[in-house]
Amino acid sequence: MSASNLAAIDERLDRLVNLDLGGRGVEHLHAASRQLLGASPVGAAADRLAALKHEDVVLATTGSVSRAWISPEIGENDGPAGLAAVVRAVSLSRRALCVVLAEATLIEPIGKLLTAAGVTVVPVEQGKIAARDKSLTVVSILPFTTRDEDAGAEAARILDELKPALLFSTERVGRNADGIYCSMRGVDYGMDRARIDYVFDEAVRRGLPTVAVGDGGNEIGMGAVAEAVRAHVRFGDARPEGGAGIGATTGADILVTAAVSNWGCYAIVGALAARLKDARLVHTAEMENTLLKRGVDIGLINSVDGVIDANVDGIPLSTHLAISEIIEGIVRPALR
Repeated sequence: MSASNLAAIDERLDRLVNLDLGGRGVEHLHAASRQLLGASPVGAAADRLAALKHEDVVLATTGSVSRAWISPEIGENDGPAGLAAVVRAVSLSRRALCVVLAEATLIEPIGKLLTAAGVTVVPVEQGKIAARDKSLTVVSILPFTTRDEDAGAEAARILDELKPALLFSTERVGRNADGIYCSMRGVDYGMDRARIDYVFDEAVRRGLPTVAVGDGGNEIGMGAVAEAVRAHVRFGDARPEGGAGIGATTGADILVTAAVSNWGCYAIVGALAARLKDARLVHTAEMENTLLKRGVDIGLINSVDGVIDANVDGIPLSTHLAISEIIEGIVRPALR
């Protein structure tokens, strides 16, 4: 397929996943990211994944502690499914070794969702060995510190040891200009939260490639479009009690925005499948149904409605299935 046809697919994917069904102002964030890159963010992210080599290390993260003031074990269902789709696609197509960072409290549920996507979760020590087996999709999961005073040193250590070729984040909150981890409602919910944005700050400082996905302005990567967050996102300019707005200060080389972060990941995976002409990589509606219903079994929460169900960000399951089907339809011509 020609470059112009791939570009057209990328643009359709961008438009689809940025339909602002939640009324969060995400279309403005997409416009800012698109202008910054001068190209489709989804396409740019897919190109970055396609450039990975066998046994490259991808350091990835997700996992939003939805009600941190109650318990650090209440995880959100937006993020893990999207990450599972990306890890699966990268493992299948590039044979890269994915290492996921998360709260110690969320390692088990994230691992179960990755397993539901067909990815084998192994200890870090075995990961590099397993990655050499071309018949196995594999990921390792590590906890990261919840202490600000330890985060910088631990971030440097992890980057030194793993030497990642790429860092990937989806639906992972970053601290705002006042150093606060803010919910979409402007609530401080940083208690017992892993300080993984410090890893991305250090990666940016070192010039390592970074890709981030977000839907609300408070996630890692949104520092790249900080002005748009302040102008177009509720509480983007100031929290209800005053001080800096909810926007995360951590940026990324490539920021993919979406009305639901999971959708952004599915679009990236679809664009990757189109580039590699590999239909195995597409996130299907069947897989979406499997992952979101598995999330219910695990206890992941629909954070907008505050209940455990297969809806995400208050949007019905049927819509998420439809988005997955449309993504597959958009990329299908490239797979023939």
